[in-house]
Amino acid sequence: MSRVPLMPKATAVWLVENTGLTFRQIADFCHLHELEVKGIADGDVAAGIKGLDPITGGQITREEIEKAEKDSDYRLKILESKVNIQVQKATSGPRYTPVSRRGDRPDAIAWLLRYHPELPDSAIMKLVGTTKSTITSVRDRSHWNAANIKPVDPVSLGICSQLDLDFAVQKAARKAGKPANDAAPVRTLIPASEVEGTAAHAASHYDEDQPTFAPSDPAQKEAEPRYDANSVFAKLKPLKRQNDEE
Repeated sequence: MSRVPLMPKATAVWLVENTGLTFRQIADFCHLHELEVKGIADGDVAAGIKGLDPITGGQITREEIEKAEKDSDYRLKILESKVNIQVQKATSGPRYTPVSRRGDRPDAIAWLLRYHPELPDSAIMKLVGTTKSTITSVRDRSHWNAANIKPVDPVSLGICSQLDLDFAVQKAARKAGKPANDAAPVRTLIPASEVEGTAAHAASHYDEDQPTFAPSDPAQKEAEPRYDANSVFAKLKPLKRQNDEE
């Protein structure tokens, strides 16, 4: 795909007014629709736009235009620039903070200073989008609103992302020579063998030297004594005699 000329409509206006090219040739060169070029010629489109000379702009040569005027099927070719213009990459400056969140920046700075003192001021400036003087005023409690500043996580405030915060903390830890993963170990579920009252716990504390006993049969109930009339009266006779003697 060929390169689009600078200011296509203004270039088309100039070509319509100063050349004998067809609407199709101008439309193909300027990447416009043929009816749009016809509207430019009729004055219905691009009214008030001043034409831009592509020849003086170094986008096409006069010989190329003359060649296209002689052959209506010829397609104009834009000149490729011989100068390599290096595209300047945007430097990573302070993060933009929405107006609605700018009042929360001192709280975020206080949180970073308390919980991540290893972060340099430059890293805090990028995370929060603030200035060095503001960081200094929050650190030494000389901020105009120091009485109302309370540490709040900048991620929860929406000022920076958790990924950017973790990256800045890890980078600062590497520079300080500290291990990046000095956080508390992640807590997991307790193994079943450590929970009392479970079969796994009993099996882990089982002593092989301890004798084992086969499961015994359930104890049988003792047979209930049988009583008859003679035995009952025999036991009552001594009691009756004792009463008569008294």
